[in-house]
Amino acid sequence: MEKTYNLILWAFIKLKYKARFLLLIMLFAINASAQQSLRVISGVITDDKNLPLPGVAISAKGSGKSTSSDVNGKFSIQINGNDDVIRFTFLGFVTKEMSAGTSDFLNVNLVPDVRQLKDVVVIGYGTSSRKDVTGAITSLKSEDFNLGVITTPAELLQGKVAGLNVTKSGDPNKQPATILRGPSTLREGGAQEPFYVIDGVPGASIDLLAPDDIESIDVLKDASSTAIYGSRAANGVIIVTTKKAKPGQTRLNYSTYVAMEKVSKKIDMLSADELRKYLSDNGVKPLAKPIDDDGSNTNWQNLVERTGYSQNHNLSYSGASKSAEYGASVNYLKNNGVLINTDLERTIFRGYINQRFFNDKLKLGITLTNSVTNSNDIPQGNNMPYGMPQGNVLSGMLFYLPTVSPFNPDGSYKENYTRTGSGPLNPLSLANNNSIKTNDTKTLINGIAQLDILPGLRFTLTGSTQKDQNNINAYENSASGLAVNAHGVANRSAFLNTSQVFESYFNYDKDFGQHTIKLLAGYSYQQDRTNDGFGLQTQNFSNDNLTYNNLSLSNPSSLAQVIFNPNVISTLRLISYYGRVQYQFSDKYLFQASLRDDGSSAFGINKRYGLFPAVSAGWRIINEKFMETIPVISDLKLRAGYGVSGNSLGFNAFSALLIYGTPPGNSKFLYNGNITNALGPVRNDNPNLKWESTATTNIGLDFGILKNRITGSVDYYVKKTSDLIYDQYLVSTTQYFVPTITANVGKIKNSGIEVAINAVPVKTSAFTWKTSFNISHNKNVVETLSNTLFATPYIQTAQLGGKGQSGNYSQIVQPGDALGTFYLWHYLGKNAAGVSTYQNAAGQTIATQPLTTDQRIAGNAQPNFIYGWTNSFFYKNFDLNFLVRGVWGNKILNATLASLNNPADSKIQNIPRFTLGESFNDINGYLISDRFLESGSYLRLDNATLGYTIKPKIQAIKSIRLYLSANNVFIITKYRGIDPEVNIGGLTPGIDNQNYYPRTRTFIFGLNTSF
Repeated sequence: MEKTYNLILWAFIKLKYKARFLLLIMLFAINASAQQSLRVISGVITDDKNLPLPGVAISAKGSGKSTSSDVNGKFSIQINGNDDVIRFTFLGFVTKEMSAGTSDFLNVNLVPDVRQLKDVVVIGYGTSSRKDVTGAITSLKSEDFNLGVITTPAELLQGKVAGLNVTKSGDPNKQPATILRGPSTLREGGAQEPFYVIDGVPGASIDLLAPDDIESIDVLKDASSTAIYGSRAANGVIIVTTKKAKPGQTRLNYSTYVAMEKVSKKIDMLSADELRKYLSDNGVKPLAKPIDDDGSNTNWQNLVERTGYSQNHNLSYSGASKSAEYGASVNYLKNNGVLINTDLERTIFRGYINQRFFNDKLKLGITLTNSVTNSNDIPQGNNMPYGMPQGNVLSGMLFYLPTVSPFNPDGSYKENYTRTGSGPLNPLSLANNNSIKTNDTKTLINGIAQLDILPGLRFTLTGSTQKDQNNINAYENSASGLAVNAHGVANRSAFLNTSQVFESYFNYDKDFGQHTIKLLAGYSYQQDRTNDGFGLQTQNFSNDNLTYNNLSLSNPSSLAQVIFNPNVISTLRLISYYGRVQYQFSDKYLFQASLRDDGSSAFGINKRYGLFPAVSAGWRIINEKFMETIPVISDLKLRAGYGVSGNSLGFNAFSALLIYGTPPGNSKFLYNGNITNALGPVRNDNPNLKWESTATTNIGLDFGILKNRITGSVDYYVKKTSDLIYDQYLVSTTQYFVPTITANVGKIKNSGIEVAINAVPVKTSAFTWKTSFNISHNKNVVETLSNTLFATPYIQTAQLGGKGQSGNYSQIVQPGDALGTFYLWHYLGKNAAGVSTYQNAAGQTIATQPLTTDQRIAGNAQPNFIYGWTNSFFYKNFDLNFLVRGVWGNKILNATLASLNNPADSKIQNIPRFTLGESFNDINGYLISDRFLESGSYLRLDNATLGYTIKPKIQAIKSIRLYLSANNVFIITKYRGIDPEVNIGGLTPGIDNQNYYPRTRTFIFGLNTSF
């Protein structure tokens, strides 16, 4: 246009007046034509429910202009002419293109694209379309997550993922146990947990994230998917992706809830009057007054338990332009436990910014996350800091005599230190006179640089540093029954753990006609430094006013009263090289192969490097021509894969080295007239120690029916773990310094089948019903515990203690049986005198306590089936959602009920109502036997939520959602304990032994707003 004007101006100067006049007329005509073609079009954009859609990205191809719709879905944009094409793009909806035409106003309706929301799957070091995935991967979006008082994101997945078993008690300070596709190690703790990756940072702490900040979670189950993470992926990989702003969006969101938690079930213990009558009816002399009976009627469970109130607040802001994304959020959670003086308070700050340069060829980004967790706890049997005696409020509130008051007349706590039994200490005193306070501060900084070198070739460099400062402060005051005459015992520890990770990798994606290839090659370096700090316990303070705050004021009478925490500092390094190739032909035939070479300083000098290969293939049968004759099937894909991954979690830098320390039983000796700490070998070295390896074969089928109104998958797998690590293999002291060694010996096999189905049974303009169901079966078996160098026929576990049973084991690990196999005495009923009888090894019936050689296999703690069923209903602005989940076929050892069932000791401890049906003469009723091995099967209505969404006609407010929710609504089970959902992790799963923190029933009122 500018050239046209210049040409006309030159001609205008050269011509005469009449010609100039004609040119002026032509100029006005050209200008009028230009003004007529450049015009502004406006309109309104709505969704399939005719509700306005704000934030839709709108672009005109001819004019190059772009804009976005406002809160009411309105927009206006300049176009180049009637033939200009306008493009409307919005996440979760099908992109739409329209010709501008002659109208100045457009009504645009966008249709939801369900497959777009579900199609992207995060895999190691990249993403993939779900249709191209060849491994076993389950993906959940934020709208699929569980609701409730969530203290860790693992709880979001309960009942949602086939093959994933997540169990948690009501304890706000205890992490849930998470097992994927069965246990595959003999080690405890993190060695049994899946490996977490957060926004590409491997091994990042899951406690750094607030549930409201999570966009999606992808669970990688089989080794063909997980092997790219090598030696840490044997238990599966859980990849967490946090929320980021979408182009053209600016969002301010606030969500909150308040919750009330109550104990869902209590053990029915006798009241004081009932206990007095029981003793009188059985000819027992009255309890000693006033020490054991002061006329009180005390319900210890009611005194120690309470109604817990919780609150959660999450405020987030995010925005995105064409070249940048940015956002920040803050989350505050306060969860008061249902036991007095137990609570968790957590504050999480998160901020990120991503900026693109040079026409989007370079991307730089940084994310900062900080989590501060403060918790209060009380003695629960196994949570006391190092060096402090074990006290148990949970057992005391059941066993302690109800015939005494909590307090003496002077207001001090009433105790009888001469009384024996399982609950010898006043449980209220234990809760109020002993405190455990923990401060855990985690900080994660991760940065990313991405450079598009050539079309399809991208280089990514990431670096992260994570710091975890953990401070534990405990104090037993002068009135504590755990520290009688100690005049106050203080324990303080402060340890810093740091992790630094650097990743650099190339991705190359290219299409060649019907061929598509994706290549990955990378390098990884990680250094973990743990236990950088100290811990100290001391005692004898002049008063309790300062508690643990000034240890220098203690006055211990001997060195033995000063105890140092034995945790030692260590540095662990991991160096890896990895690569992957993905190939696709004609959108029908899929192939993937990967290889990772890991080197870890945790293992023996001869075995520090290992290769972890994987290969998988897929056949998209639906794209074959013969499938056109079967229109009822809308998707069909066959998958098969094999891979090897490792388990190096839970090790420190000294696992394979010769360690010197203070040998057991020889802590001091006299040297030159001085008492000196003994020093000698305490652990043998093993230069051939290496990681456990898990080889998985997986065959899967993905399907869709009736235009994908019904979709699902079926997977069959065989998971074999070899080189199991056990640290108590006996060796000769003529060849080794100490009689045990840590070595790779055993093998475990898990095999099973998983089924997941998703359906939309009803979908109308006003009502939608969505349902999903998953069920999985896993069989676990220990194949061997020995090799030519190290051998053991079995491993005994689960020393539960109890009267006369302190040396007994209740579980056994041996070839041919599952982990968690119970090894118990066999109960045969009662004889004529009402005494419990048992079968001895010779098959005889005896009425005395059996020997350990009389124990036998009695079942195991592994469930046959795990299942979950989710239903969501939408009617106009209302939504209703509920989750049913459960397990079937597992056993639980109710050692709590066994210990309580002791009529002969009812003069020193309380008994449950269950015992009223027992003979007072039964001197064996408390023995832990298969009589107390109960079914752990249950069906639980885990969550029910009713919500209502308001979309006010106010430009500043996008939506407001109010909801009511209930957790643990009801449970169907035959288990006689507090709850059948006991810990299924570790080497001793399925045991309820006087330490079960009560499970809660929760009622929640919540609010979600978007601006």
